[in-house]
Amino acid sequence: MTTLYTLAEKNTRKTWLYLAGFLIFIIAVGWLVSYFLETRIILWLAVIFSILLSFFSYWHSDKIVLSISKAKLIKKEDNPELYRLVENLCITAGLPLPKVFIINDSAPNAFATGRNPQHGVIAVTTGLLEKLNRAELEGVIAHELAHIGNRDILLSTVVVVMVGTIVLLTDFFFRIAFWGGGRRSGSQGGGQARIIMILIALALAILAPILAHLMKLAISRKREFLADASAVLLTRYPDGLAQALEKISQYPYSLKRANDATAHLYIVSPFRRGERKKWLHRLFSTHPPINDRVNALRGME
Repeated sequence: MTTLYTLAEKNTRKTWLYLAGFLIFIIAVGWLVSYFLETRIILWLAVIFSILLSFFSYWHSDKIVLSISKAKLIKKEDNPELYRLVENLCITAGLPLPKVFIINDSAPNAFATGRNPQHGVIAVTTGLLEKLNRAELEGVIAHELAHIGNRDILLSTVVVVMVGTIVLLTDFFFRIAFWGGGRRSGSQGGGQARIIMILIALALAILAPILAHLMKLAISRKREFLADASAVLLTRYPDGLAQALEKISQYPYSLKRANDATAHLYIVSPFRRGERKKWLHRLFSTHPPINDRVNALRGME
C-alpha cells in the first residue's frame, strides 16, 4: 500500500526527473536559436542575464517576500509559546533556529523562506495562531521547517533560472523569425526555411512559457507532499497536520496580502474564490488538492 513515506521517495525521484527534462528542453531551445542565428553570443547573454537575475532573487527573496506580506519580526518574549514550539522542533530536526515573523491577518496560513537553513525564516498569520490547537500548529511549523531542511528554496531558485532562460530564448527566437536574422534564412531555400522558422517560433512562443510554468508548478506540488512527509517524521502525529490543512482550507476568505508571486510559498493557497474544483485551476495551482494531502496523511494512522 502506498504511504506518505513511499510517496515522498517517489516525489523526490519525479522532481529530479522533471529537472532533467527541463534542462533538456532548455538545451533544445538554445540549440534552435544558435542554429538559426549561427552565433552563440545572444544565447549566452540571455543565459547570463537569467542567472544573474535569479541569483539576485535568491539572495534577497526573503526580504522581498516578507515586505510584500507585511510580516513583522518577533522576539521570544513577544510569543514565548510559539518560540518554544519552533525551538523544540528545530532541536528534533537538527536545524538552526529560524527567524519568526507574524502577519496580522485573520486568514490562517504560514510560509517559510530563506536561502538556506542558516538564514531560514518562518512566518505565520495571527489567524493561524488563533484557530489551530497546539498539535495542529506543531504540524504546520514542522511542515515549514521541512521546506527549510529540504532546501526547497534553492530548488525553486534553480527552477526560476530555467523558466527565465526558456522565456528569454523563445522571445529572441520569435523576434528573429519575424524580423529576419542569421545567414540560414538568406541561403538556398531560405524562403522555406524562414516559414519553418516562423512556425517553430510561434509554437515556442505559445507553448514554451506555458510548459515551463506547468513544470515549475508540478515541482512545487511535489515538494509540498515531501514537506508533509518530513513534517510527520518530526511530529509523529499525522492527524495534527491533516486537521490543520482542513481548517486552513475551509476558511472562506483570502489572505489580505495574497499575491500570485508569493502564493506558492504558503502551506495552503492563500486565495479563496470558489474555483478550487475547476480542472483549469487545479492544473495551474501551486498546491496539490487538500483532499489528496489529507488522505495521504490519514493513510499513515
